[in-house]
Amino acid sequence: MDHQVFHGTHDEAGYEWGRKLLREGRSLLADVPFPVTKERVRFAEACRPLYEKWYPEVLEEIRGIAAGQQAEQKKLEAVLLGMYAILPENRCSCLAFRDGAHMILGRNSDFLAGSEQMSMNCIYRLDGGCASFQGNTTAFVEMEDGVNEYGFAAGLTSVYPICRGYGLNAGMLLRYGLERCRTVEAFEKVLETLPMASCQTFTAVDAAGAAAVIECGPMGMKVCRLDEEHSFVAAVNAFHLDAMTPYRAEGIDDWNAEERYRTIHSAFASERTADAVSFAMDVLRGTYGFLCQYDPATGKDTVWSSVYDVGARRIWRCEGNPSRKEYEEDGRFVF
Repeated sequence: MDHQVFHGTHDEAGYEWGRKLLREGRSLLADVPFPVTKERVRFAEACRPLYEKWYPEVLEEIRGIAAGQQAEQKKLEAVLLGMYAILPENRCSCLAFRDGAHMILGRNSDFLAGSEQMSMNCIYRLDGGCASFQGNTTAFVEMEDGVNEYGFAAGLTSVYPICRGYGLNAGMLLRYGLERCRTVEAFEKVLETLPMASCQTFTAVDAAGAAAVIECGPMGMKVCRLDEEHSFVAAVNAFHLDAMTPYRAEGIDDWNAEERYRTIHSAFASERTADAVSFAMDVLRGTYGFLCQYDPATGKDTVWSSVYDVGARRIWRCEGNPSRKEYEEDGRFVF
């Protein structure tokens, strides 16, 4: 996993990183693991005006990267703006719960085996009034899980898009939340406003003790919150809330999504003696059933796993599959 720290404006941060990679002989466009088709170019062009209205800063960052890379911005936008709306996508699992003063978000990032070199852990401390945050991603600029300086943390799972819109995709929506939201409630309100290109879930927690799974897409949004009825929330790569289940795709390879969902539920139904963080790690490493134990012959794997305790303001990450590697605490980002 590559580790980067970004400073300055969005444009400056992008330019410095793009130029650094160019000096190292790396081309981002050459590393893209799928073709940049005409469909992706057209889709990005249709989404771009909505980014200009709602999230121009991220376009500035892409412009900076393109300049630093001496690459065509249009092609970088075709790669990034079509993520999650146009396949291929990653498959992930999320969970969140409260245990006393501990407020836990856990997430496994599942992707193609051997893609660890594409994974990034980023710390952003940018100008312009946006919140500082730490996040993880397989798609530069976008974020897949992270926490900001206010103790708001979120993770995404992709959902197969049986319908597609024009707007921001899952990774951009999550980053937007990390830059601009302090609470789960604020993130929910943001998602009600922003146009969405893709279908996804967000599992979010905050330092005040709120947690929720948000299932959303161009068709709408529904929320399941942590409350007296729900002692935990969880998400995989399918919708489970009643109003959203009509938008589930059938007959697709969702990387054992329902089995992973059942594993999380059975773990919380079991009697446990471990502390909150250890329990979350045990669930994510597959102690309670299938979650990350992919057959290597399938080309699938868990490429990182994150545990955030926003109550204690601590972060752990396993850079690889947690059934084979250990979690390590990351104290670089103070929130």
